[in-house]
Amino acid sequence: MTTTVDKSSPLRKPQLISTDQPPLKKQRTVSDLNQVDQLKQLTTVVADTGDVNAIKKFSPQDATTNPSLIYKAAVMPEYASIVDDAVAYGKGDLALTMDKLAVAFGTEISKIVPGYVSTEVDARLSFDTEGTINKARDLIKMYDEVGVSKDRILIKIAATWEGVQAAKQLEKEGITCNLTLIFSIAQAIACAEVGCTLISPFVGRIMDWHKKAKGVDGFAPTEDPGVMSVTAIYNYYKKYGYNTIVMGASFRNKEEILELAGCDRLTISPALLQELTNASSNVQQKLDASKAVNMDIPKIDMTESTFRWMMNEDAMATEKLAEGIRGFAADIVKLENIVKSKISAKF
Repeated sequence: MTTTVDKSSPLRKPQLISTDQPPLKKQRTVSDLNQVDQLKQLTTVVADTGDVNAIKKFSPQDATTNPSLIYKAAVMPEYASIVDDAVAYGKGDLALTMDKLAVAFGTEISKIVPGYVSTEVDARLSFDTEGTINKARDLIKMYDEVGVSKDRILIKIAATWEGVQAAKQLEKEGITCNLTLIFSIAQAIACAEVGCTLISPFVGRIMDWHKKAKGVDGFAPTEDPGVMSVTAIYNYYKKYGYNTIVMGASFRNKEEILELAGCDRLTISPALLQELTNASSNVQQKLDASKAVNMDIPKIDMTESTFRWMMNEDAMATEKLAEGIRGFAADIVKLENIVKSKISAKF
């Protein structure tokens, strides 16, 4: 033991400090962790945003984008150079410029997250299998041009029957897919049976529909229809050994997120990530693959006719899928209008 002066002390009194070995580091317990860090122990956390700076802040494993998120990011002054570079690359070709813009944001995001980056195919191709396949190939080729490997990219496709068939072919080519706008077990099963890498069931939008239909202000987390839908999909997949990743999406509150702790992945907006960061209550595992294996869940053989009939019988899924496609398509048009004005000014 040697006597040294602790200069960090306001009184600067001599203290006995051991110099023989470093002081032991205090082990962090669950109670020391915020809810994001606790959630990361149970689930892979994904950032649902096109805002590169927001992604840096929360250090997620993956990141997802969609036309709505890219539009919001593209009008932010700090990303003007990305838009300008895409316009220059496109040389007056609107479709080429739009693809380059999506890839440019994805490329920047890929420098931050270690895992997947999702890039969405034009929603107006949602009922065009061949068009979706060709667009996905074009996007992957653009990523390859800038040195981003295709195994870092998930091509995001709306989970229509046509979209599922496009994903079936793309997965055979080694192009991994994220089937989005999942609102029903029929969509989820169809995706799993063709070997999709990942699906995005939308929790909050399901809840929105049921709130309106039932005239209520909300649901308890355990009774939230969106939470129940994702739970049913997760349990079905684990029961029958599907490898497709379940990634809950479109959350309205952090309680929905916490009720799905244990899900393969959860993609969360920056605002809700911040709420979870500010909270430290214990996070408990809710979904458990080992328990799902023993559940009594009937197997469904998913054919095209079965898919279409099950969707027909599910008013919520039918309405929300169509609404989601329309919404993404509208945001593409908004983004195109911004790009068109920049093209006109440059060429």
